[in-house]
Amino acid sequence: MGILIFSIIAEFLYNDIMILNNFIVFEGIDGSGTSTQLKLLKQNNPDFEITAEPTSTEIGKFLRRMLGGEFKVDEKTNAYLFAADRCQHLYGEGGIIELTKKGKIVVSDRYFFSSMAYQSATCGIELPALLNSPFPLPQILFYFVINPEISLSRVNSRNEKKEIYEKIELQRKIADMYEKVISSYEKDSENNHMKVVRIDATKSIEEIEHIINETIKNEIK
Repeated sequence: MGILIFSIIAEFLYNDIMILNNFIVFEGIDGSGTSTQLKLLKQNNPDFEITAEPTSTEIGKFLRRMLGGEFKVDEKTNAYLFAADRCQHLYGEGGIIELTKKGKIVVSDRYFFSSMAYQSATCGIELPALLNSPFPLPQILFYFVINPEISLSRVNSRNEKKEIYEKIELQRKIADMYEKVISSYEKDSENNHMKVVRIDATKSIEEIEHIINETIKNEIK
């Protein structure tokens, strides 16, 4: 399965690959701690542009309502919608491309790696891989690694309404897909030139913050 995933990703995503400088992405399953670290990063770096997917566009709002369980959408339709939201996020007015061209450092909570993990866990990897093939890679990818049981216990402790993907069996599948997807990029690091930083999401908030700050200081010139 891992070899098949690597070959599919290689076919769709490694052609004419582009790194988007000054673009940083945080990835991980629900409850892995990305939101906490993004808040800290913004506090210490007010000039950074912090963003997220789904976005605040109308497409993003629709997706957030769907994730909240207001209505159901076919998983293949979801894959198209997430890709459309991402396209606007990148290329729309005031989007990631425009901001990085102005010299801004943009940090996103989730990017197409989420689609490769979440949508692939429910509708197969071929469609998400194809839909996300035109999108550039970030300069740095922080991948928060955590056991789904631990992350879901964090989600449950919030006493908030769960999203549709926040179920233990599904989170296990998503975590497994994340591992396969991220590993495929690590194996091809000589060609894609994206900096992948694995973070043990069970470490203290302060330890994780230090890893992130040091990496950005060393990689973003």
